[in-house]
Amino acid sequence: MDKEMIIVLDFGGQYNQLIARRVRECNVYCEVHPYNMSLDKIKEMNPKGIIFTGGPNSVYNEESPHCPKEIFEMGIPILGICYGSQLMSYMLGGSVATAPVSEYGKTEVDVETDSVLFDGVSSKTICWMSHTDYIECAPEGFRVSAHTPVCPVAAMENPDKKLYAVQFHPEVMHTQEGTKMLSNFVYKVCKCSGDWKMSSFVETTIKEIREKVGDGKVLLALSGGVDSSVAAVLMSKAVGKQLTCVFVDHGLLRKNEGDEVEAVFGPNGNYDLNFIRVNAAERYYSKLAGVTDPEKKRKIIGEEFIRVFEEEAKKIGAVDFLVQGTIYPDVIESGLGKSAVIKSHHNVGGLPDCVDFKEIIEPLRLLFKDEVRKAGLELGLPEYLVFRQPFPGPGLGVRIVGEVTADKVRIVQDADFIYREELAKAGVDADLGQFFAALTNMRSVGVMGDERTYDYAVALRAVLTSDFMTAEAAEIPWNVLQTCMTRIINEVKGVNRVMYDLTSKPPGTIEFE
Repeated sequence: MDKEMIIVLDFGGQYNQLIARRVRECNVYCEVHPYNMSLDKIKEMNPKGIIFTGGPNSVYNEESPHCPKEIFEMGIPILGICYGSQLMSYMLGGSVATAPVSEYGKTEVDVETDSVLFDGVSSKTICWMSHTDYIECAPEGFRVSAHTPVCPVAAMENPDKKLYAVQFHPEVMHTQEGTKMLSNFVYKVCKCSGDWKMSSFVETTIKEIREKVGDGKVLLALSGGVDSSVAAVLMSKAVGKQLTCVFVDHGLLRKNEGDEVEAVFGPNGNYDLNFIRVNAAERYYSKLAGVTDPEKKRKIIGEEFIRVFEEEAKKIGAVDFLVQGTIYPDVIESGLGKSAVIKSHHNVGGLPDCVDFKEIIEPLRLLFKDEVRKAGLELGLPEYLVFRQPFPGPGLGVRIVGEVTADKVRIVQDADFIYREELAKAGVDADLGQFFAALTNMRSVGVMGDERTYDYAVALRAVLTSDFMTAEAAEIPWNVLQTCMTRIINEVKGVNRVMYDLTSKPPGTIEFE
């Protein structure tokens, strides 16, 4: 497909793919590539613009990632972000040093609104800073277009050479007018027309899958969640009956969810899929007995997940491809790029060394959650399924702190069911990014019916997020939380305390483990 493109060169920042997502929101196709991508390859791709990401290094250290200086002479517009801005300054003769005062978090920035990058942006705007180094002096030919009291070059530009740089992160939602800034770069600097839509992604992906699979047999991990459901329909449109969907009920699903998944995708469901349900709860509980470390639990769940697949593959004959509904937040938080490992996920971080398949296909690997939902709607999936609450691959295994047992699963299932029911009843669930109940490993003294109890504490979680890379705790009405607390303590055996989690991401994660 012939399309205009922006490429993101990754220098090791956590938000590399988030930048690409923001560009795609502008209806311009965007890909992330390593910082050391060759100039010949860049010329071959013929991008309309290039964006340098942030990164954890100092540009003046010899081992830090650099790009060829010739990239600045190619005539392609470049936007440097954070480390990328410092790199641009350093390589073109500016001065970069350790800042006397580091800046982290929301910061008021003074911008020059006559800059094309800040066209339509407030002269004082809130931006997300995260740096210990700073540009001390801009290179010759550049003018400073933004500053803060402690950061003399919060942005700089050389319009004649189409070079722009910002010290802050316009891609994160905490930068209030960041989307406008990126849109200005894409449309007013790079002169893009905005010809890429989700329909293009769906069409191209189906074609690529069809070419890759050929006449091979495909096995897909179907959990019934948004990601695997979209992957299932995408694959079915590509290869039809060559696809077998295996639903592994590991006993770590939400209440009644196993039966709900079968009702939608099974023999009596709405989709023409080869569907196999494997009830493996006891097998998982046995493997998880006595295990408390979060990463070990994830690895066990992931390995058992693949082993079940191998067994099913042998039953149905030779299988060439394994499909997983991995999306980008799974990938980046599993440390498969340059970013630090935040958590592993059985789709990407817990794979055994020897997998009995020719290749793994992850058709949603470059999409964020909201983009997956858009793809689902484009594929014709019903809205109630597309907008279903996100659910981690390891299931309740990461919502039970400590050892996983059948009784603990029952507790968190019942508490979560009540929580979801009450939020829906109050009409506050629609605007939430994700919400669930988790079981802590804390037990405390309580009094119920004039008797002393020593039972578990349940934690309720609800966050607001657009990209699942950052999130803030939602303000659930107090009376709704009180209703949830009363019902959970009265109706769920083994619980005598309910808490609400106020932690944002960062520093926490959305899930508990």
